[in-house]
Amino acid sequence: MIEIDEARAAVLERAQRLQVETVALTRALGRVLAVDVASEAAVPPFDSTAMDGFAVRHADLQGARADAPARLVLAGESRAGRPSSGALAQGTAIAISTGAMLPEGADAVVALEQAERCDGRVEVREQVPEGANIRRAGDDVRAGQAVLGAGRALGPAELGVLASLGRAEIACVRRARVGVITTGDELVAPGERLAPGQIYNSNAFSVAALVRQCGAELAGVTAVGDEPQPTRAAIAQALAEVDVVVLCGGVSVGEHDHVRRALAELDVRERFWGVAVKPGKPTWFGARERKLVFGLPGNPVSAMVTFALFTAPALRALEGRAQVRRRASALLAHEYRKGAGRAHALRCRLRMGARGLEAESAGDTGSHVLTSMLGAQALALIPSGCEHMRAGSRVELELLGEPALNR
Repeated sequence: MIEIDEARAAVLERAQRLQVETVALTRALGRVLAVDVASEAAVPPFDSTAMDGFAVRHADLQGARADAPARLVLAGESRAGRPSSGALAQGTAIAISTGAMLPEGADAVVALEQAERCDGRVEVREQVPEGANIRRAGDDVRAGQAVLGAGRALGPAELGVLASLGRAEIACVRRARVGVITTGDELVAPGERLAPGQIYNSNAFSVAALVRQCGAELAGVTAVGDEPQPTRAAIAQALAEVDVVVLCGGVSVGEHDHVRRALAELDVRERFWGVAVKPGKPTWFGARERKLVFGLPGNPVSAMVTFALFTAPALRALEGRAQVRRRASALLAHEYRKGAGRAHALRCRLRMGARGLEAESAGDTGSHVLTSMLGAQALALIPSGCEHMRAGSRVELELLGEPALNR
């Protein structure tokens, strides 16, 4: 068996970024930038006003006060999207609305409530500093400025910034296509009647949802029984169609476990089999050229845990995300005992305590207790060699969950 970090490194070594494709901005939510983005022009592209009022020359307001207002001739209007055509002459003002282009010659804006408009004139009863209420061209982004880097996931703010740069489409990394295969004679689709010894196929839903939550494209979910030929045929078809194959179950050495033999027959090279982690010991990983294959345990909790530890980082790396690790640390809220030899991935909830972030067990730690994943926000990774952790000990966390964007 190998340790978690060694297994993860082996996975990431094989997870090469996928090809680049052009994506319309309207469909780019949750996608990952493939290139650095710089602005070709300043944003905003012109000086504008931050409020409704009057564009003026600061020099024309010298000495203005309540009993001796500056009286200016109203010479026109500048509206948002419809700038005034002429320059501002001495002794004049131009009415201006929020966001409108500042007229040539103006160097300040008097707020509407600071002036009175009457009979084609504007009276200003107080001095306004030069540059007042003006937004300068390039205040947000300078021409040529680097704005977003390759590997950044596109959320609402990123899409808004790209739109402000005038980008209608953007170069993104192609999303990984993933096929999920569940194995087992005992598995039945929800909604069907259970016969003795049968259980519902929860992996077909939880693991498939994890794929989509990571931002990958779910190509399909196939269920096969514990028979060699159907198992081999399902894997062969998936290898022909997808970038990543995720198998649930059948990776052990029992008489009815056929996955490893099928993978060997299909020239999928084994990188590791067996990880020193509980739950998830029989995890398998291999590759055929650039195709990645994960053999996860059939136990539903083990499948979810090992997906978070190994498959999710690979999917992020394939998509070129800048951050492929989602680690943090917290204080253990209670003592924890275990045997030496394997790390434990303890499902836990997070809370803020007096000394900082704390992790507490999400419930029964049995690998068959799927409800222990409800509300679990992280996996507390208890090292292989550690047998006893006191309450308050610092523990490394693998954060669970992803932003639900464009799924």
